Amino acid sequence: MYLAFKHSHMMFAVISGLLFLIRGFWMMANSGMLQKKWVKILPHVNDTLLLLCAIVLCVMSQQYPIQQDWLTVKVVALIAYIVLGVVALKRGKTKTIRIVAFFAALLAFIFTMSVARTHNPMGFFSLL
Repeated sequence: MYLAFKHSHMMFAVISGLLFLIRGFWMMANSGMLQKKWVKILPHVNDTLLLLCAIVLCVMSQQYPIQQDWLTVKVVALIAYIVLGVVALKRGKTKTIRIVAFFAALLAFIFTMSVARTHNPMGFFSLL
């Protein structure tokens, strides 16, 4: 059962990143696709499933943020990704701010994935 939730969590994470990437390109292209109802709903459904799988995995493995350094860093990086994503897709006052926030959010997403993959709080920085 653990592996099913782990693989589901990883799948939802990849889908989340891909949806964000697509929406970011649409933002830069001033596409009307961002106003489609499904584009506004689908990422929230996916991210809810992602979060539910994460909670189940924490309970099943008995590893929790604060208790595990790598998991704490992953949650902090996730919060940074969410905040930067909101600036990139909704709250950025200028297109330049939205584009910078978009690329910063992508970096935060990649860092989050590297921490999850390595279980190292330094993520890809541990390679330096």
